[in-house]
Amino acid sequence: MMNERKRKVADIALKLFIDKGFQDTSIQEIIDKADISKGTFYNYFSSKNDCIAEILENIRYDASQQRVAIQVGKDDKDRDVLIEQITTIMKLNEENRLRTLFENILSSDQADLKKLVMQHRVIEMEWMANRLVDVMGEEIREYATEATILYFGMLQYMLFTLNITNSQFSLHDLIETLLSYVEILILQMEKSGKTILNRFNIDFLKTSVHKKLMTQTELIDLAHQLHSHYAFQDDQQDLFDVIVYELERDPIRKVVVQNLLKPFLSSFEGKPGKAQAQLFTNAVWTYLKAN
Repeated sequence: MMNERKRKVADIALKLFIDKGFQDTSIQEIIDKADISKGTFYNYFSSKNDCIAEILENIRYDASQQRVAIQVGKDDKDRDVLIEQITTIMKLNEENRLRTLFENILSSDQADLKKLVMQHRVIEMEWMANRLVDVMGEEIREYATEATILYFGMLQYMLFTLNITNSQFSLHDLIETLLSYVEILILQMEKSGKTILNRFNIDFLKTSVHKKLMTQTELIDLAHQLHSHYAFQDDQQDLFDVIVYELERDPIRKVVVQNLLKPFLSSFEGKPGKAQAQLFTNAVWTYLKAN
C-alpha cells in the first residue's frame, strides 16, 4: 500500500490521465500539478507506466479492504453479502472513473499497459468466481469462471443499454437480478456437464495474464494439458510428440520447432481443439522468439 504522499501524487496522476488521456499527460504535468520535484516523482515511480501499475494496485487494495469489511462476521454463503460487495466495488470503480481510464489505456499503443488492464480484470474475475463457489458450494467450481465471464458480459451490455436509454434503475436490484440469471446458468451447466471454456482455456488465460512469459516447463505442462483434453489423430500425435521432444531439449532447436508449429495447427482445421491448439502454438512461438 502506498504511503500518504505517494498516494496523493498517484491520485493527481489518475485525474490527469482520465481528463487528458494517458498519452497526452506528461510526467512534468504530474510534477507541476502535484507540486513536487522531478526527483520526488522518480523516487515514487520509475515511469508513467509504473505510476499506472501502482494506481491499479491501489484501487485493488481499496476494493479488497471494502470487501473484507463487508464480509467480516458474515456467513460466506450469504448471497446478500456478495451482492453488497459487488455493488460497493462498482461504486468505487465509478468514483475512480476506472472505465474511462481503461478506455484511454486500451486505445493507446502501450502493450504493457494493456496487459495491466487485463491483469486487473482477471484478478477481479478470479475474486468473483471464488465468491460464487463460497455462495453456491464447491461442486460448482469448474463452472464458476465461465459463469463469472457471462455475468460481466451481461452486466456490461445491460449498463450500456440502461444508460443510453436514460433508464432509471437500482444498481443493487440490477446486480441481484443478473446474479439470479447466473445461478440458473450454473445449474444448467451442472445438469448438462457442458461448458464453452475448459480448464485448458482458463489456465492459459491466467498464466498468460499473470506472467510476462511462460517458462519452458510451463510450455511442456501446457502441451500435456492440450493432449489430455483431446484424442489426437495419428498425424496430430506424430507432430505433437516431436514438438514436445524438442521443447524438452536443452537447448531447444528453435528452427525445428518453428517449422513444426504450422503443420501441427493446420492438422486441427475443422476438427475439435483448434482454438486450444492455436493458444498452444502461439505460446510456443512467443517463447521461442523471446529466448
